[in-house]
Amino acid sequence: MVVSHFLRWIDTAKVGERAAAATALAGAYVGRELPFEDRCAAEAALTLLLDDPSPKVRLALAEALSLSANAPLQIIAALAADQPDVAGVVLARSPLLTDADLIDRVASGPVVIQKLIADRPAVSMSLAAAIAEVAEPEACVALIGNYGARIASLSFMRMAERFGHDAGVREALIADPRLPSDCRHLLLVKLGEALKTAPLVLALMGAARAERVTRDACVKASLTLIEGTHAVEHAALVEHLRLRGDLTASFIIRVLAHGKIDFFGAALVVLTGRDEPRVRALLAGGQDVALRALLRSAGLAEATHAIILRALKVWREVANGRRVAGAQEVSWLMLRELGGQATEGELAGLVKSIHLDALRENARGHALAIAAA
Repeated sequence: MVVSHFLRWIDTAKVGERAAAATALAGAYVGRELPFEDRCAAEAALTLLLDDPSPKVRLALAEALSLSANAPLQIIAALAADQPDVAGVVLARSPLLTDADLIDRVASGPVVIQKLIADRPAVSMSLAAAIAEVAEPEACVALIGNYGARIASLSFMRMAERFGHDAGVREALIADPRLPSDCRHLLLVKLGEALKTAPLVLALMGAARAERVTRDACVKASLTLIEGTHAVEHAALVEHLRLRGDLTASFIIRVLAHGKIDFFGAALVVLTGRDEPRVRALLAGGQDVALRALLRSAGLAEATHAIILRALKVWREVANGRRVAGAQEVSWLMLRELGGQATEGELAGLVKSIHLDALRENARGHALAIAAA
């Protein structure tokens, strides 16, 4: 029998010869080229090779068996627990390893093993959740870049919460089109926090100004985020902002001034608990009395109602094709509702800042258009 000769030979063979023999025997086994009795003997011989003192032999064994669904399970399990360069081959490829096996290795293995598992051709939702929860940043980056991985929204959020301060993870998350909008907002906040505490920013601006500048930048970035968010995700983003305490009256007014009516409606649904169709109908054609009642139910102060109603009327006219207007025109009309440029107060200051931002943005766009002509 060939296998019996092999077993007598390996005690005196050199490392390279044993590695080559391991490859050949494993190939014959997984290729089902052996009669039943020889196959049983081959499995025993392959199991014996697990005790070979040379990692080169065990690596050859791992490479030969790692892709096969016919490999002996006990050998695959032993190789998966070997030193990283041997175990990594099996952990990255073997179809015999269950999610439980892989999750255990993610929890206990070094980052190199975590990365290999995260980069498997197919990663289940439960395995992705384990990587998001306990793996190192490098493994999370590998998971995000793996489009064979099924990543739940909650797992995206856990990676954003754990490593939003890490530039590599943050960049990978933001570049992923699967990333939910609430995670994108959290990353914007994390980026703002990182910037305002950066030594260079503090040296140039001071703590107070850095805080104000980064806060304003996050608000503007949030508006851009809303613009790129599908309507089906608005409710999740609204809830995320509400839980963070960012769904303030000033933010809602800014959203409305920029014409994000769908998001404004989603915010009212969350804040009032009313049915979405009813809220949409009121925004589209409701009378002032009903709209004021809706705004009161949302907790918006009476002082804000007039400018909100003014903005809604303008955006209705724009939607019906009776008017052409943008944030610059709408914010100006909102300011007029408060009494014009000379008006003082916190609400007037907010609307003025929205109007000035819109003026600057339009002027910048005009200048760039002239330069490109």
